[in-house]
Amino acid sequence: MGQGTINDIAFYSEALQEELHLLIYLPENYSPLYKYTILIASDGRDYFQLGRISRIADEYLANEEIENLIIVGVPYKNVEDRRRKYLPNGDLHTAYLRFLAHELVPYLDKNYSTYHMGMARALIGDSQAATVSLLAAVAYPNTFGKVLLQSPQVNEEVLQKVQEMKDPHAFSVYHVIGSLETEVVTMDKKVKDFLTPNRKLHQLLKELGVDTFYDEFEGKHTWKYWQADLKRAIRQNFGQK
Repeated sequence: MGQGTINDIAFYSEALQEELHLLIYLPENYSPLYKYTILIASDGRDYFQLGRISRIADEYLANEEIENLIIVGVPYKNVEDRRRKYLPNGDLHTAYLRFLAHELVPYLDKNYSTYHMGMARALIGDSQAATVSLLAAVAYPNTFGKVLLQSPQVNEEVLQKVQEMKDPHAFSVYHVIGSLETEVVTMDKKVKDFLTPNRKLHQLLKELGVDTFYDEFEGKHTWKYWQADLKRAIRQNFGQK
């Protein structure tokens, strides 16, 4: 089985006023003669190191089971940086959404052979990274056509933003949550029930008519379960028709 390449790219964001180090996975057979779908992962380093997402892509691409795929990881600096960008009340949240839609996407479209349309761009995240992925699609529904959510942190503000979105048919949602995620210790050392608000989110998405896949896996709020789910997530969203 061939291996794709993972490049560390320095990228200066005007929206965030900082330099980011993107991790960009290109398939082994990458060629500008072909077009590629893009998957952007917040918590990017975790998806490559803990999720082993590049290995999953290598395997599926070698067997021609998924479409051509470029994976872009956007790492966070620390816990505080993550909170400021990923949560809707974070002071850098809006700027991070602008970075994704107005800076990162144009950069990828310019430098790689991509489809210039929303349905060929997907977002993925776990926990708070899932939250920001969902809210990016809500804010820019014509830019991102798929969202893959692994145990998002959901509160009333998130639900309100989803309720108010203008085009619920613009993107599809892959949404999983652990049946044991009722007492999750968050980064600020608080204990929160993730399961109940995720069920509310799923019900709301259904009511709005969003194309949604939803599943409750038997597990907790850890990478052990998100990594196990990734193979299905990738296959289901990027499988060859």
